[in-house]
Amino acid sequence: MLRNLMLRTADSPALVGFLSRQGMKTGFARRFVAGEDLEEAIEAIRALNSEGMLASLDHLGEGVTRQEEAARAAREYVRLLEVIRETGIDSNISIKLTQLGLDISREVCVGNLRPILQAARDTDNFVRIDMEGSTYTAATVEIFRQHLEAFGPEHVGIVIQSYLHRSEEDVRQLSGLGCNIRLCKGAYKEPPEVAFPDKSDVDDNFLRLLDLILESPSFAAIATHDDQMIDYAMEAIRKRSIGQDKYEFQMLYGTRREYQREINGKGYRMRVYVPFGTQWAPYFIRRLAERPANVLFVLKNLLKR
Repeated sequence: MLRNLMLRTADSPALVGFLSRQGMKTGFARRFVAGEDLEEAIEAIRALNSEGMLASLDHLGEGVTRQEEAARAAREYVRLLEVIRETGIDSNISIKLTQLGLDISREVCVGNLRPILQAARDTDNFVRIDMEGSTYTAATVEIFRQHLEAFGPEHVGIVIQSYLHRSEEDVRQLSGLGCNIRLCKGAYKEPPEVAFPDKSDVDDNFLRLLDLILESPSFAAIATHDDQMIDYAMEAIRKRSIGQDKYEFQMLYGTRREYQREINGKGYRMRVYVPFGTQWAPYFIRRLAERPANVLFVLKNLLKR
């Protein structure tokens, strides 16, 4: 119930405004967001790299409805790829298609996406096309497939969410293409006809989809903080004798930091999703919804004021 309430409030202007005013001032948002400017994000990635971990950099923003704003976001991502090359940090980037104008039109979105993918190829880097709410799933998969052949799996990948009913068919179709698939559970409020309402079903589907990806030519980006999911993945990788060039574990910035280090210390590749920017509140609310302990963390920090 708490999770559903939090997810419903992710689009609340009042709550988003309150968090935006208080989050960086009090410091509680820094648990899950690297900062509001690029310099802070770069320093966060340097710290991760120093411990042997990789990163995926996300300039937060979504639901853009003005063409000039979408074009500005695209230019910023091209700049991020150039900065990554110049600074030498070990990071790729993650993007949301609604930030590039998918709500305006597919043509606008694709027009903004292509220069980013070209920049990724020019800088020998990689772009993860993130998955948003279910109303965008079909378009996101189609746009990804449209660009996979042109830019290759070394420069563009996608996210699949195990809580969606359609995801098994998506994985079956995509995994045979030898692409790069980030598998996560999903963090949006969805109706039961679209997504599994019970956590146990979401978990079961995660493992089912993971097996499909591991048995395919595709790269598995295993994005979970769940001990049981990770233990299962490690055993499945061992049984299949899968090389490290075919998978990695991924976690969110600020979530289970010691566990990230533990997995990395065992010799597994760990990539941390590092978000930054002023438009961090909706992302932050979804992180709160994932675990009640996250809510308690924020309340404690607010009470300290």
